[in-house]
Amino acid sequence: MIMKNISFITTKSAVTIFAIGVIAFASCSKKLDEAYLNPNNPVEGAIEAILPNVTNQMTSTAAPPAGGGGGSYGPAAEAVNMGRYIQFWNAVGTNDNYDQMGGVFGTASDNTGLVWAMHYYGIGANAKFIISRGIQQEKWDYVGVAHAIFAYSWLTLTEEYGEVILRQAFDGSRSTFEYNTQSDVYDSVRIMCDNAITYLNRTDGKVSPANLKLGDAFFLGGDVAKWKKFVYAIKARTFAHLSNKAIYGSRGYADSVIKYTDLSVSTNAENATQRWSGGNFSGTNNYYGPFRGNIGSIRQSAFIANLLSGTSTESPFAGVFDPRTPYLINENTNKTYKGVVPNLGTSGLAIADRPLTFWRQVFTSTTSAVPDSGRYIFNNLAPFPVLTAAEVQFMKAEAAFRKGDKALALAAYTKGINMSFDLLVSEYQARIPGNLRITDATRNAYFANTKVIPATPAGLTMTMIMLQKYIALYGYGFNETWTDLRRFHYTDLDPATGKQVYAGFQLPSTLTIFNNGKPVYRARPRYNSEYLYNIPNLQLIGALASDYHTKEHWFSQP
Repeated sequence: MIMKNISFITTKSAVTIFAIGVIAFASCSKKLDEAYLNPNNPVEGAIEAILPNVTNQMTSTAAPPAGGGGGSYGPAAEAVNMGRYIQFWNAVGTNDNYDQMGGVFGTASDNTGLVWAMHYYGIGANAKFIISRGIQQEKWDYVGVAHAIFAYSWLTLTEEYGEVILRQAFDGSRSTFEYNTQSDVYDSVRIMCDNAITYLNRTDGKVSPANLKLGDAFFLGGDVAKWKKFVYAIKARTFAHLSNKAIYGSRGYADSVIKYTDLSVSTNAENATQRWSGGNFSGTNNYYGPFRGNIGSIRQSAFIANLLSGTSTESPFAGVFDPRTPYLINENTNKTYKGVVPNLGTSGLAIADRPLTFWRQVFTSTTSAVPDSGRYIFNNLAPFPVLTAAEVQFMKAEAAFRKGDKALALAAYTKGINMSFDLLVSEYQARIPGNLRITDATRNAYFANTKVIPATPAGLTMTMIMLQKYIALYGYGFNETWTDLRRFHYTDLDPATGKQVYAGFQLPSTLTIFNNGKPVYRARPRYNSEYLYNIPNLQLIGALASDYHTKEHWFSQP
């Protein structure tokens, strides 16, 4: 949706102007045109003013009014509910739909439709406008950035919903739209990545780092080199996520992952991160902060708490306390780290074992009595990562492991953990009490533990790679982590250990009645567009079935 700068002339003003007389009106026409813009000839917004709202969509917020407005949708908003699927967190109470891996069926709710809205409403027409006007104005850097955002958005979209509207998207002459295959979207994303790099490499025309920063102040700071690294990471994802397919081996996709991760983000200074200006406008504050009040009903899961604290008996890190624990999750009255089990709420948790909320209030509180009291990404001004060096290194580690280069895999794995530590220390340490902070001694001891860093490459397992990636992306990397869990069908076994790759991860003891005993694999298309206006095409992809949300994606199938 392109926002217009429109002022309307009132009846009273028109009468007054007419009374002045024709000659006076003619002499003042230029000033009047400036004061009262013609509603039939609206002024287009500058692409520099539109871009901030587009980048904001990659988390979940709206830009301030001058930046184009918008709504609360996107991955961070989606993850409040769907993060329960991957047990980043779970509900404070019992009988929660998402704790039971439920979808949205037979309801007008837009829940699980927030990434759909991000893509088709928040990003779509705005990014297309930036591309078209950027080409006209020879602002090739803006054109490249818009292509990069589209590549990210299309991949995020299809990995949540599967079949989506690709070829007929944004066609204003249509009232119904056909859905295209996930394979088609993957191919298109790679083309978008290539187009983005082509434009970002241009230095002619009106390319200007200073001008790009005007529209990119809160994401990558107008740094074209960082945008290119962002693009290469998205392209790496398109190969990494097809690990279950025969073409992964036959077409050398592991080598492609390694190639593009080597071109991508390698330090935390290059991370793609949304930052905030704060104040009293919702969209200029972190979606998970107390000002916006969106996460009062969720609590850290038992899975992440046990994994970090070393109390999981299934984990390869059993008995090892992770120094990142107080940065990522919260303690309880006993000063230990516990979490809730899906759909069970406080069942089995003594009062003193119930963790503080993400805003560091007592377990039963759903609000924050102390403004801006959360740690990590759970406060008003906390930077919100979209793509990090840690993720890139773990993608590389997995690819190297799959092709049999365990030495390279171990090096990337170790670097990924280091990047995770460095990010927490550099961005999120200020709110951590001194006695709980990561020190050289605690960090070195963790890395020296062969349960964490094996003594030789032969000791590395897929389980170690994926669990450390889960920890590194905890809280912010919902889409990537859910994609990973679905690639391993939640409970696939690691041949090296005979246990689950995601050791200690348990599917909910109760699934919703609509699941028919199957775990969730996708979300339904957004209700307030597709289920109101596009029913015939929904029927063609089976999206009217009550268990459609359990239909496995193309990307995770052999």
